[in-house]
Amino acid sequence: GYHEAGNRPFLLPRGYKMTTLADMAEQLKRARQEAALSQAELAQRAGVSRTTLARMETLARGDMSVSVLLKLLEGAGYDVQVVKKGHQRTLEDILAEQRQG
Repeated sequence: GYHEAGNRPFLLPRGYKMTTLADMAEQLKRARQEAALSQAELAQRAGVSRTTLARMETLARGDMSVSVLLKLLEGAGYDVQVVKKGHQRTLEDILAEQRQG
């Protein structure tokens, strides 16, 4: 399965859940590579230093800023959506269904 993210599908193996910071770091790196951007190019788009991006892709600090992560993913053409464990529907999908029903 994949999650539609902006204009690009955000490819995830079936049943895969991004539950660790290491997973997020790997997804950030993959998003940048899929967008064919260098670390310097993506960092400039997001308004952060290349060093910050490099640290986030390798988890050099053992943690990462959510706000910077969102800026970087947006710069690569991606969005983040919350998906309930074991489900493919996003939180947005569930809330929309509740509003309709």
